[in-house]
Amino acid sequence: MDMLNTTVGALNQTQDYFSVFEEVSKYNVNLNYFERLWAAWYMYMQNDTLATGIMSFVMHELVYFGRCLPFIIMDKIPYFQQYKIQSQKIPTLKEQWDCAAIVLISHFTAELPQIWFFHPIATYFGMDYGVPFPSLLKMFIQISILFVMEDTWHYWFHRALHYGPLYKAIHKMHHTYSAPFGLAAEYASPIETMLLGMGVVGSPIILLSVTGDLHLVTMYVWIILRLFQAIDAHSGYDFPWSLRHILPFWAGADHHDMHHEKFIGNYSSSFRWWDFFLDTEAGPEANKKRRERKLQAIKNAKKEN
Repeated sequence: MDMLNTTVGALNQTQDYFSVFEEVSKYNVNLNYFERLWAAWYMYMQNDTLATGIMSFVMHELVYFGRCLPFIIMDKIPYFQQYKIQSQKIPTLKEQWDCAAIVLISHFTAELPQIWFFHPIATYFGMDYGVPFPSLLKMFIQISILFVMEDTWHYWFHRALHYGPLYKAIHKMHHTYSAPFGLAAEYASPIETMLLGMGVVGSPIILLSVTGDLHLVTMYVWIILRLFQAIDAHSGYDFPWSLRHILPFWAGADHHDMHHEKFIGNYSSSFRWWDFFLDTEAGPEANKKRRERKLQAIKNAKKEN
């Protein structure tokens, strides 16, 4: 990281993180508060791979379980049942506790290696993790691209996992809950966790290898938004203010909840277009449209004969 030589010299006399932060702030007044926190962390750790690994894993756990907590609370408040998609299936505390325990084990065994090795792989391709941070516009454009890339990856691999032998061996565990809830977003076998996780972690590396331009903080914002999307999609709640009511092509909870209920179709993660164009939409309305198209095709064939 490019920091002032005076800062580095001053750090030789400091011990704890907050002392490092004070020194960074003193000699780098051009940086904003979060950039100073960021720079101080890396300078305090003196090991960039370790610094990124710890920060990434802690962030993932806080965001994942923190985002799940509101839905756990809402399950116990009658008012919110009007927004529950499968209102007759409310997960018990035991179900949620058992799910959380398995997910936590998966985080340490299946996800931690991906998180840990991301830094050396990404920096090999030129990822920046210094300060200052990139502009909000650049982050918005790159994250939008990552959503499209990951959604494509997720659609095809998720659809493949519904092939008989693969479903039984790998994906069946994720379908334990026909009425999903937030904590179940990452309730999956280790193979599935790593396979679909590659879309989340691998897409930034592909983008980086092509463009040569990606900052770690952009990666973090992407991960946070993707976690929010996954948990919201599994939450079982469809609110009037849910994003799908603003962006019609956004998948949302109703899209993925139908997938868990019917065990087929609606394979995309974030958007609806792959399922729409490839005719893999699930649910009564989609089935009705298919029947109508088949009947129309039969009528057209009879007219031609």
